[in-house]
Amino acid sequence: MLFEKKQQVTICILAGMLVTDFVLFGYSPLRKRMRVVKQSQAAQSLAIAKASAESEKLTALKEQLLELYKEVRNYEAGVPEQRDLGAFLHRIANLMNEHNLREQLIEPGKETNAGELTCIPVSMQCKGGVEQIFEFFKSLQNLDRLVRIEQIKLVNDQDFTGQASMQTKAVVYYRAEAEQG
Repeated sequence: MLFEKKQQVTICILAGMLVTDFVLFGYSPLRKRMRVVKQSQAAQSLAIAKASAESEKLTALKEQLLELYKEVRNYEAGVPEQRDLGAFLHRIANLMNEHNLREQLIEPGKETNAGELTCIPVSMQCKGGVEQIFEFFKSLQNLDRLVRIEQIKLVNDQDFTGQASMQTKAVVYYRAEAEQG
């Protein structure tokens, strides 16, 4: 009996040692590794979600960049290499005539250099219907030469007939290096 009790005690001690060994050297490290793996998976999932969101932004940015390239190409095309101011002012006068604007006055100002570009201020005045004036500005915007409108002054006539006087200050450009070389 004493031997059986010793044997049972020994078995219990061995079983306790095996359970302790399993918990300390098997289960606990595996549990810690599982926690690290789950954290790593969560971090990777977050990184993948961020990358996916960023890739969508990248697609939008590529489209925006293509649009900007188109605008830059149009901008460069709108800044001619020759001064050709007389022909351009003539086109402005023709546009005013097309839109039935009267009492026209178009005066170029003194040229100034701005880096690679030369700027020519142009003052324009005319009278006509407000709708005609706006149509004139739409046509001016569609010209193949870049025109920057700096100031517009519309003054309604005193009888309120829909006629207005327009005074505009604009700037046209050409590339300065073409004139020098």
